[in-house]
Amino acid sequence: MELKIKDECDQCGTCISVCGADALHISDKLLWAKDRCICCLKCLNICPFGAIEQQ
Repeated sequence: MELKIKDECDQCGTCISVCGADALHISDKLLWAKDRCICCLKCLNICPFGAIEQQ
């Protein structure tokens, strides 16, 4: 599974707060660490902007 962080992301951090695998981080933009992700999709479901999509 792959996740795509779309341009709609405003770096609010809501997805980071629900990620139990610590697979999301903000640098200059939201970054997804595929090797840490457990594919629970909590980030995708909670994003208030719909900025995370499964590919």
